[in-house]
Amino acid sequence: MSTAWTIATKDLKERLRDRSAYIMGIVAPLALALIFGFALNPLKNYEFSATYAAVDLDGSEVSRLFVDDVLRQAPGVEVLQLATPEEGLALVDSDGNPFAETEGTTADALFIIPRGFGADVQSEREVDLQVVGNAMAESNAGIAVALAQGYASELTSVRITVATVEGLLQHEVDRFTTGLAVLATPYPTTITDISAETRQLDGITFYAAGMAMFFLFFSVQFGVTSLLEERQAGTLSRLLAAPISRRSIITGKLISAFLVGIVSVTVLMITTTLVLEADWGNPVGVALLVVAAVLSAMGITALISSFARTAEQATSMVTVAGVILGFLGGTFFDVAQAGGIVADLRFVSPHGWFMQGLADLSAGDLGAVVVPVLVLLAFGLVTGAMGMAGIGKGLRP
Repeated sequence: MSTAWTIATKDLKERLRDRSAYIMGIVAPLALALIFGFALNPLKNYEFSATYAAVDLDGSEVSRLFVDDVLRQAPGVEVLQLATPEEGLALVDSDGNPFAETEGTTADALFIIPRGFGADVQSEREVDLQVVGNAMAESNAGIAVALAQGYASELTSVRITVATVEGLLQHEVDRFTTGLAVLATPYPTTITDISAETRQLDGITFYAAGMAMFFLFFSVQFGVTSLLEERQAGTLSRLLAAPISRRSIITGKLISAFLVGIVSVTVLMITTTLVLEADWGNPVGVALLVVAAVLSAMGITALISSFARTAEQATSMVTVAGVILGFLGGTFFDVAQAGGIVADLRFVSPHGWFMQGLADLSAGDLGAVVVPVLVLLAFGLVTGAMGMAGIGKGLRP
């Protein structure tokens, strides 16, 4: 073992003097993670804010419910309560003037609650709640319409319920009091989409993990290609002539490749966590996935390199395979959302299992990484055994 460690130490010292190792192992994946993270996720820290004007001409309990319990309780919404529609229209009537906001206070939308609104809601008459949007704030104006539609739907539901109660009792009831009782009744069913909220990496973490896995293949391949380089340089024959077993030579190469892969991914994880606030998940689960991913990358690069005669051939073949597997595995785009055969194809690649393992781990269940880790280890063991068998033939005298 000491001989293998000596060979690994020698290889690691060579890698430390090789600038390309830093570029492929740290600089390139970190740079791409930064670019993808910032360019494609500009809304990560976005907080909604809107200013709505409200003119309550009715002044009833029903109209105050809308202003106080709907508008004022909406996150990020500021409400300007005005006395007349003319005052409100002055705030939203930008009239296509792009400099309107510089002239004073503006509103993204205006709600006009007409007189008799509360009485109409409690009767069979139609209810008219006006929403006037600011042309210069189309998104926030659209949200204002959605708020009004939501309140209208709630009123319709309450009206139907009160009518049903009157039908059952065969006499009229206090519609306002009954309506408030209906509103205070909790919904019997609450739908929560746990899978969408917890089993999906945020944009920054997704691209950090994707780039780490994508460049991992290029980081660990030197362990195998260095054997080919030493054979080309003639130093391999000297090693074989020395009292060193072939197993020690191969083990030393594998140890150095494994350590480079672990260090590369670890540096990227720490940097993206500190700089980009990436959330990789449970450290134990992440560590298991990273170790398994490094071993799978080592196995596949060994298998591919076993077909090459020179280090240059091996590098080219590993590059092509790494790019194909990276795209199939969804390291650049979340192919899982594509569905169908495109989503299923990601599981032919260790990249896909690594990304799926991190996504499942984001739900907080450490056991979710068991299957991805086992599959990644199987990738590494099977392909590594085949690759080492082929490479071992080249070490025979």
